[in-house]
Amino acid sequence: MAVSPVGYSLALRGTCVPRPIDWLFIPEPLVDSFKLKGLRQRMVDLLETRGITDAGVLAAMREVPRHKFVESALAEEAYADKPLPIHSGQTISQPFTVAFQSQLLQAKARMKVLEVGTGSGYQAAVLCAMGLRVFSVEYDGRLHREARERLLALGYEARLHHGDGSGGWRLYQPYERILVTAASPEVPLALRQQLTVGGIMVIPVGNQARQQMTVVRRLSQREYEVETLQAFRFVPLRGRYGFSLDEPA
Repeated sequence: MAVSPVGYSLALRGTCVPRPIDWLFIPEPLVDSFKLKGLRQRMVDLLETRGITDAGVLAAMREVPRHKFVESALAEEAYADKPLPIHSGQTISQPFTVAFQSQLLQAKARMKVLEVGTGSGYQAAVLCAMGLRVFSVEYDGRLHREARERLLALGYEARLHHGDGSGGWRLYQPYERILVTAASPEVPLALRQQLTVGGIMVIPVGNQARQQMTVVRRLSQREYEVETLQAFRFVPLRGRYGFSLDEPA
């Protein structure tokens, strides 16, 4: 849920992977107008000019109706390259941030990915459209409920959980990819431990005012490689390994 920056072919629209019985699923997505499809295509064209080259990411963002993840009054603004408010001081990340993080995952279809910070559910939908097996944790109860309903209505499969995602989701570990959508003061040990050997984690690390996009690769049981990239500004990660609720921004 960033504020601002300082291939898989789907056999059935909305279907990402073979589905366990208890996963969310509705086969028909909501209606999408030609105008909004055009705005979405223009958004994807802009992402390409900014260096997004992963065909799976571009196809997913061309597929997912971003306007369904914001208030109806903001539908057309949803395809501008800017973050938009949802509620509780949270945001839906701007399209470039979503694409940039998704591309850094270097994910292949059917990989198991943990998302920390479900937010509106848009990033989870993009990951689903990339053909990934998505597990997502959200700290805020209302956001969790709304994202669950939204993803179900649109037909995107994801296993969602309301809880403290800063420590991951141990029940379904390990994960081949981990994507954190909120600013963390450091890379939580709990998340590193839930990453498979050969796995990749993408996480913004820094203070609440400014973070560096960070890529963590697990080389062995004890070895990790950390790469620091460009600056962004995300909303703070909450929970045991995030920022204190009382800590000033």
